[in-house]
Amino acid sequence: MPDPVISAQNLTRRFGDFVAVDHVSFEVNQGEIVGYLGPNGCGKTTTIRMLLGLLKPSDGKATVLGYDAFCQSEEVRSRAGYMSQKFALYDDLTVWENLTFYGGVYGIHEKARIEATLALVGLAGHRSDLARALSAGWRQRLALGIALVHHPKLLFLDEPTSGVDPSARRVFWDLIYELAAQGVTVFVTTHYMDEAEYCGRIGMMRDAKLLAMDTPANLKAQVIPGDVWEVSAGLLQEGLAACAKCEGVFRVGLAGDHLRIIVERGMTEKQLRASLTSAGLKPTRLARGEPTLEDVFLSLAR
Repeated sequence: MPDPVISAQNLTRRFGDFVAVDHVSFEVNQGEIVGYLGPNGCGKTTTIRMLLGLLKPSDGKATVLGYDAFCQSEEVRSRAGYMSQKFALYDDLTVWENLTFYGGVYGIHEKARIEATLALVGLAGHRSDLARALSAGWRQRLALGIALVHHPKLLFLDEPTSGVDPSARRVFWDLIYELAAQGVTVFVTTHYMDEAEYCGRIGMMRDAKLLAMDTPANLKAQVIPGDVWEVSAGLLQEGLAACAKCEGVFRVGLAGDHLRIIVERGMTEKQLRASLTSAGLKPTRLARGEPTLEDVFLSLAR
């Protein structure tokens, strides 16, 4: 079996007394799309910066593309692409000029390579547009193109779709799938739960710790403690209080115009209705629900 593209072992970063990343260990294999999921400030970006050798760890070690991420960081960065949360586009340069400039940083001077990158990210028709005139979605495409111009084998994307509309997010993920099909390994951070479903595996972070890493299906099957039900029943606030007292109910929360509860595995509709009624709740509708990654995260965070 080939060596992993990324191998992190007890990776830790402290800023004074504050622990930003706390003994994180994981591996990423070639061609995978791995999502790194968690709220803002949980340590996702700090992890990427250490893997790229931009930050020295306080403890632990990592190899990226077979190189020591801290002693051979130049080797890593020349072979990896990085799209940060706030990518530095030059607003007074055109799309073509931005790509040409950053390509030159990587030693890419052939116009054919720049043309190919423009086509890949769908910007061929915007080559003469100034960067400042681009919408958020098109700016993100340009930032992705800059991260791809040197044909990296590994791509780090730090919340690449933050601030763009759902349609642009979908197009962006189509591009990520296309890259993975070409053998590029993708490590992408996000705080969008629905986006994480697109990943082959997901790591979930909270408060600097990696809580779990597995496929979405395995996380749902192994982490969520019971079955999901959707409950419609009168006043939602009263329903929340009543469900919290019900026997066999692990967790209850609001989901639009109804309640979403997780109950003991195997509880029947009749048993659930009886339990809710005994707590003073009169449900008008009970329906099986599908587990989500939000359910997984909340279960892990508890």
